[in-house]
This record gives sequence, structure tokens and C-alpha cells, in this order.
Amino acid sequence: MPHADRWPELPYAAWKDTAATLQLWTQVVGKVRLAATPWLNHSWHVTLRVTARGLATPLISTNDCDFQIEFDFIDHTLWIRACDGRFRQVMLRPVSFAEFYTDVMIALRELGIILRIDEMPNEIPDAVRFSEDRAHATYDPDFANRFWRVLTRSQAIFSHFRTSFLGKASPVHFFWGSFDLAVTRFSGRAAPPHPGGIPHLSDAVVREAYSHEVSSAGFWPGGGPIDYPAYYSYAYPAPEGFGAAPVRPAQAFFSKELGEFVLPYDAVRSAVDPDAALMDFLQSTYEAAAELGKWDRRNLECGVGVVGKPRPI
Repeated sequence: MPHADRWPELPYAAWKDTAATLQLWTQVVGKVRLAATPWLNHSWHVTLRVTARGLATPLISTNDCDFQIEFDFIDHTLWIRACDGRFRQVMLRPVSFAEFYTDVMIALRELGIILRIDEMPNEIPDAVRFSEDRAHATYDPDFANRFWRVLTRSQAIFSHFRTSFLGKASPVHFFWGSFDLAVTRFSGRAAPPHPGGIPHLSDAVVREAYSHEVSSAGFWPGGGPIDYPAYYSYAYPAPEGFGAAPVRPAQAFFSKELGEFVLPYDAVRSAVDPDAALMDFLQSTYEAAAELGKWDRRNLECGVGVVGKPRPI
């Protein structure tokens, strides 16, 4: 596949309305899983995963049905597939968010899946209930497909990066609240209580998510203080001197407003070797967190995984 196809342009200004609508759509699907799945540490039970066609839930099980929901950004369809072979489709098209929400809930009921979900969006200022939101109604299939292609490449590099850590590490997964793909490493030590304060998100959820020291990195399509797609990396709690640590590549910088390192996506896609540029960012920002935070690096790290070769002991 040509370089530009694997790392497509994704100017935030050109698709921000679609991004805002799509974030809300993913929240409907995420909240379906939330309503049916026992709590797993750090909210890992509600995240979506990158697939060969888009974003999907893991298998969801209720007393009456086992099913999965997938956003297909090639055929632009939301698939709800039950394990008994039945399925329903909701076409991804420019309709109001309220109509999309209604269509999804009808499709679930037609499969015998009866769930009540919280209609208030999470982590979005000035949120409107799902069934009342008619302002978000934009869907550009080309940009949705580009976004997914960026996620597929990011998923590959994040997964490779994850292989060099022996300690507790999250899956590479997509958070529908903050609308980002992320991977997180843990030092193994407890962290001070998080102050919370995230819009429309319980402080109890935030404190449980940050119950232990982390170094976390991810991809975010943009918005707010960063009006362009970017990779990020932060530590919680941030050790003294973290923001001044030298990181790579040269285009990376520390945002005081966000409290994290930022690498513009365009710096990666325009690099001679985008995979290497992104891996350099992930590794150097993690090293800053681990070294300054005095992590037990000797017992937490190993070499990067190699295909077909077990890790030497």
C-alpha cells in the first residue's frame, strides 16, 4: 500500500463536524457495552478495538443474547451481530444524532436485546441528551475512513511498543469518551488520588482509572487547544522535571496547557520512516516518565518483540 494511503492526511478543520458526530455515535455503542459488562479495572471493559474494517466492541453477553457491535468504515455500516446468526444494520450517513441513537436502540430491541443506557455524553462540555441532540448530523465517509486508517497504523506501532514491557500494560484500545486510541504502562505502585473534574465523568471513575502510576500514550484527532491530529504521552503523577525532559523526534514538545508531550501527526506521516518516528516518540517519552519517576526499569522492561521468537529468559 502506498505511503500516503497508510498515513493519510487528516486535517482536523476539514472534518471536525464529522469527528464530533462520530464521537457521539461511538458513545452510544460504548454505553451499550457499559450497561451489560461487569466493571474491569481502569474502565478497560468499555473500550472499543481497531478491526480490519473499523472499530468494534469485544463480545457482549447478556442473559438473552451474545453479540458484537462494529463500525464498518469501508461500507459505512454499523453492524450488530448476534452469535445465533441474526444481525441488524444501521447505515452510517448524515442524520441527526437523535435519529442515529433511536435507530441503534430499535435494532437492538429487534434482536431481543433490552438495555437501558445513560443518555448523557461523557467528557463533552455542554452535553445534550442523546435523544434530544439534533445539532450533530454530519458524516463524511472519506474522512471517517481516513481516521480509521490512521488508527490501524497507530494500533500496529502501539502494539509493537507494548511488547517491550513486562509489567502491567493495557491493551491498545479506543476510549469513546475522550475519543482517542491509547496504550498505558504501569509502574506497579499506587498513585495519589486523582483530582477528577473531567466534564460529565464521575470523579469515582477517574480516580479508579488513575489508581496506580502510569505512563500513557495515544493518538487524538484534535480539538480544543490542539486543533490538529497528534500523538500524546503523559505520566500520572508527573514526576518532577518531566516537562523539561528531552524527547524525540525533534518536532515533539511539551504542552503546559495539556500537561503532556505532543507530536503532531503530520510530523509522523511526513517522516522518511513514520513507524520509526512514532516508536521513537513512544520510547523516549516513556523513558522520561520511568527514569524521573524512579520506576523499577530493570524488572519491568525487555527487548522489543520479534516475530516467531520467544522472549529469552
